[in-house]
Amino acid sequence: MTTPGAPRTARVQRETSESSIDLSVNLDGTGVSDIETSVPFYDHLLTAFAKHSLTDLTVRARGDIEIDVHHTVEDVGIVLGQAIREALGDKRGISRYGDALVPLDEALAQAVVDISGRPFLVHTGEPAGFEFHLIGGHFTGSMVRHVFEAIAFNAGLTVHVTVLGGRDPHHIAEAEFKAFARAFRQAKALDPLVTGIPSTKGAL
Repeated sequence: MTTPGAPRTARVQRETSESSIDLSVNLDGTGVSDIETSVPFYDHLLTAFAKHSLTDLTVRARGDIEIDVHHTVEDVGIVLGQAIREALGDKRGISRYGDALVPLDEALAQAVVDISGRPFLVHTGEPAGFEFHLIGGHFTGSMVRHVFEAIAFNAGLTVHVTVLGGRDPHHIAEAEFKAFARAFRQAKALDPLVTGIPSTKGAL
């Protein structure tokens, strides 16, 4: 049960033969981040997520990037989702829903988040070929969806992310993460008008 007024924080560590991750979140932070995943563009995206969701985020991750960045990127998403779920507690007093429409130059992305306890992802609109593009020479466009899947399924979020426009893969990916961050910021926010858990079921 969430203690009223207590900071919503969590630390999760995960060790596998493919990656080693130590991650901390503070959902009531100011967007401060300290991120080292050994995947530079992913660091950039996670920094944007922290900044625009007002979530303090610390990540130390090492993995078998000599094979591919896939394991490290996905595993960090899994751990971030687990930490978010733990930090949310019983979700008492939250707004629950959030939505955002975010541009980045020519790119435009929309995200809608429901802290529902029911994991689901709808992800559409990325242009043909985006999934094959190497952003920064190391981060494959297909990993964007993998990260949202990992977060949504481990945090218990319903997430809809739609790319409405864009040409540059860097801009598209960053707009998606910023839109998700802004929607999550609204959803996790404590609403003084909400008493108890915002669900007719009495649980989320």
